Amino acid sequence: MLENQLLDYTIHEILSTNIIKVYPNTPLDCVIEEIININIPEALVIDTSNANKILGIITLTDISLIKQKGKATNGPVSQYMTANIIAVPSNMLITDVREILIENKIGRVPVYENSTLIGIIRIDNLLNSYYLKLESINRQYKHVINHMHEAVTVTDPAGNVLLWNKRAEMIYDIKEKDIIYKKLEDFFPNALTLSVLEEKIPIENIYHAPKPNYYVIISALPVFIDGEFVGVVATEKDITENRDLSLKLESANLEIDLLKEEVEKFTKESFTLGKILGKSPVIKNKIQLAKHVSKTNTSVLIAGESGTGKEVFARAIHQHSRRKGHFVPVNCSAIPPTLFESEFFGYVGGAFTGALKNGKIGYFELANNGTLFLDEIGDLPLKQQAKLLRVLQEGKVLRIGSDTFVKVDVRIISATNRNLKDMVKAGRFREDLYYRLNVVEIELPPLRNRKEDISLLFHHFVEEVSKKNNTPINYIDKDVFNMLLKYHWKGNIRELKNTVEYMVVLSNDNKISKDLIPQYIMDNINEGKGEKISIENLEDNLKSLEIQMINKAMKQTKGNKAKAAKLLNIPRSTLYYKLNLYKQELSV
Repeated sequence: MLENQLLDYTIHEILSTNIIKVYPNTPLDCVIEEIININIPEALVIDTSNANKILGIITLTDISLIKQKGKATNGPVSQYMTANIIAVPSNMLITDVREILIENKIGRVPVYENSTLIGIIRIDNLLNSYYLKLESINRQYKHVINHMHEAVTVTDPAGNVLLWNKRAEMIYDIKEKDIIYKKLEDFFPNALTLSVLEEKIPIENIYHAPKPNYYVIISALPVFIDGEFVGVVATEKDITENRDLSLKLESANLEIDLLKEEVEKFTKESFTLGKILGKSPVIKNKIQLAKHVSKTNTSVLIAGESGTGKEVFARAIHQHSRRKGHFVPVNCSAIPPTLFESEFFGYVGGAFTGALKNGKIGYFELANNGTLFLDEIGDLPLKQQAKLLRVLQEGKVLRIGSDTFVKVDVRIISATNRNLKDMVKAGRFREDLYYRLNVVEIELPPLRNRKEDISLLFHHFVEEVSKKNNTPINYIDKDVFNMLLKYHWKGNIRELKNTVEYMVVLSNDNKISKDLIPQYIMDNINEGKGEKISIENLEDNLKSLEIQMINKAMKQTKGNKAKAAKLLNIPRSTLYYKLNLYKQELSV
């Protein structure tokens, strides 16, 4: 039934008629201005003599790439457009159009009706349609399930209750709100569903006592989608009642899960605050603070140790904001002082020897109307700090070789693993710049201070890495979590993700056992549950830890800097900078 609903749904009902048409000789600058004013992400280039004949298309993404390459934008749009455009008829099914978008790796298709251009389908239209359908279908099936005579339960692969209908409430005298998302085993230690979770083998029409003095006929079925185990659906009834609705329920849940997967195909790469994982109070508070400031233009300083997710938070704040421009990340520690102005402010053609013929746009202009993320801001030299402060104060940049200032509207989010207050006191960071950047500070906790999130993150990374490497994981030894909770996690979330990838890649029989835990983690645990360090000087401790990790990486890779940078999960330019910074203390 769900499949028929989607197949009968045509794009005519969801297409957008809000389009921009331009002629081939229209200057690109004019096209860009119209796109910005009307707030439409593309323009269709049409034949001068036939307004329904499309010659090509130019999108915001195309324009961004053109600007990044420093190309002139005063030529006719025909020089920049993409030709050979795929178009579709208005009576085409949504499912067919989705396949066209995926197969051709495009984000939109024009729509025709009787040779007349009537609109356009963008991938956002499809996404919104799927969300609305999913919400409607969920309401429909929940209503049906709650009116069944059988007790119906659905359990995820971890044993958590996902569905508990009204009949289950009546039979077991347990309200849905008291058991939903909790472990089934905590309420029914002998439930046959637990056996299905472990063995992945169906159980049908079994006489069973899930609790004292109560007997049911139970059917519990493992649910697989594309070969992946996603949970168990169970029906329980008095021995006098029939089980006719069991197969229908299984089909309903399979269809809902399939639709969810279709939605995830459109959203899996997005950055939102909802994608920041964590259930510990400390991280929830940080997420709430990030949500609160995201709608403003306030400068934000994100502090925390390396690997705590500072860039993930920065991207999420930008995505949750109302800013329409790009998110531009910059690693301040990787930019040589001599290239600071050309990288941040750009230059005009011929400004200096080796300059590009058409000049180059700087980070500030690239992030105009968007967000500039200044990572490792504490590594920026004092001279460059002064130049950065001036742009923040005046809101305009001057390209090298130009005498004309360019106004920019840029939100600044910066990040550091250093103590900027101490650096200000020591004269290594400008006080006025510090207060300009640190209007709101979000200090991210290290992973060892949010241990209740380790299991959550671990399962997330297992799912992500197993899909990426086509290595499904169906069983995880509980001792794995016991050991990981004891580890100090100096590298925080980044180290945990690398550890998960190591364990998944080396796993056998789709299982992760404690013998797959990297030896250095086991050694650290056995040596005393984590290294004891002084808390008197955080900066010195972080420096010492960086030196130890770089020494170890360089030793393991036999001095190969590219492999060492990959092992440490940092850019090669950052490793070169650290090697030069710590060259007196390093043993390599």
